[in-house]
Amino acid sequence: MILVDTSAWIEWLIGSATGDAVAADLPDQQDWLVPTLVQLELSKWLTHEVGEDKADQVIAFTQVCHIAPLDTDIALAAAEACRSQKLSTADAVIFATAQAHGATILTCDAHFTGLPGVTLIGKIKA
Repeated sequence: MILVDTSAWIEWLIGSATGDAVAADLPDQQDWLVPTLVQLELSKWLTHEVGEDKADQVIAFTQVCHIAPLDTDIALAAAEACRSQKLSTADAVIFATAQAHGATILTCDAHFTGLPGVTLIGKIKA
């Protein structure tokens, strides 16, 4: 299973050169792990950048994937990741969610550099 981080989603959705690189690593839809936090971030960004209709379409896509709600176990693991890995709260929730589900993280966010189970797609200048 692959957890596609919000940064990778955005690059893919805008069709950037980095997004093209991300697309090569995207799994089949049944193998996507989508934390509810990513749904929140996507909805917020999409509504602001491209409108509510596009946000609704993307969220509908995520609902066919494996949804991972933020529960107590993930919250506590994220708190530990904040401390031990020096991650922001959102990044720690993403990391802890992936770890809890045995998933790989696909991201364009350099904050994940060096962490286990991360595929980092660096920004490509067009």
